[in-house]
Amino acid sequence: MTNNTKRLFICGSALRGQPDHGNLGNATFVKPAKTRPLYRLHAAGNGWHPAIYEVVEGGISIPGEVYEISLEQYEHLLSTEPPNLYPGDVILEDGEVLTAMLYSRELVEQYQWPDISELGGWAAYKNL
Repeated sequence: MTNNTKRLFICGSALRGQPDHGNLGNATFVKPAKTRPLYRLHAAGNGWHPAIYEVVEGGISIPGEVYEISLEQYEHLLSTEPPNLYPGDVILEDGEVLTAMLYSRELVEQYQWPDISELGGWAAYKNL
């Protein structure tokens, strides 16, 4: 990683094989990864995109992928994200802290979006 790049944890529609993967441009795939069991995963907007947030208890490990991306690509990716997603830190199983796109738990609860935490991740949910 250089001063002109950053690493991201991707766990939703930009995963390899998912419809928004092209939004990563020519980002470099680094490795498959999982978060520590500190998060919940919901299907927001009628299953349009994932919504993850941190919890104090009852969390799961969310599977995903780590990418190295230029700062320009990162800004582009942010501009393509749905409303109310925001960049925040997640902790991977190996302790690495990376940026991921998070969602407000309050909004998830307000809209009563389904909790898909136990389904094996976003790609598994979309393949049901």
